[in-house]
Amino acid sequence: MSEPPPTNPDNEHLKLLRLFHFVCAAMAALVSCFPIIHLIVGIFFVAVGESILKKGDSPPMFIGWIFIVIASVLILMGWTFAALLAWAGRCLGRRKHYTFCMVMAGAACLFMPFGTALGVFTIIVLIRPSVKALFEKSVVPKLSAPNV
Repeated sequence: MSEPPPTNPDNEHLKLLRLFHFVCAAMAALVSCFPIIHLIVGIFFVAVGESILKKGDSPPMFIGWIFIVIASVLILMGWTFAALLAWAGRCLGRRKHYTFCMVMAGAACLFMPFGTALGVFTIIVLIRPSVKALFEKSVVPKLSAPNV
């Protein structure tokens, strides 16, 4: 029986980090959808708040606008973070944009608890001289299909 050729652990770690970046980006995009509830409430306050409720019971219209603005900003920031995290995963797979990957690893640490673990492990892998050399070469090994 022949043994499979030895694999470079750095390539394996980068492939795993790439996958986990995509998973964490999907989770971040999902979590950033939660303020949609506040956005809907804000739109409701602005659109039909005074016509449905009595004049004395309705909240001022500016409260609805506060809900809309804050929810929109949070959603936009969350989706932007998720897109950047996914792009960092793509860059890890292609061994390009080393500094960007390092910055996003630090930013991922703010997305607790999964992003923190992902960011710390990414930093640990990226500070290795052998991994930095892979980024400088920018040679991407071909991904082979699993043997079934």
